[in-house]
Amino acid sequence: MSKSVRLSEEFHARIRAHNRDDETMEDTLRRLIGGPSPTESAGILSDETAAGMREAIDATSENAGEKRERLTERLRDDH
Repeated sequence: MSKSVRLSEEFHARIRAHNRDDETMEDTLRRLIGGPSPTESAGILSDETAAGMREAIDATSENAGEKRERLTERLRDDH
């Protein structure tokens, strides 16, 4: 499966400038973005570890939302 992505001509040219002779545009983008591809990472974590990581991420997201709401309320109260 593949997806199309719209890029401005300027941005496409910037990516193309980093494109190596043996690379597709996807290869170039993966290299520029860095980190392992999801395919290469599959199976590294146990289901238990992955679940724990998901819970930690969710808790952090909830905390951030609560902090943002408290800050918004404080800013409203100050004005």
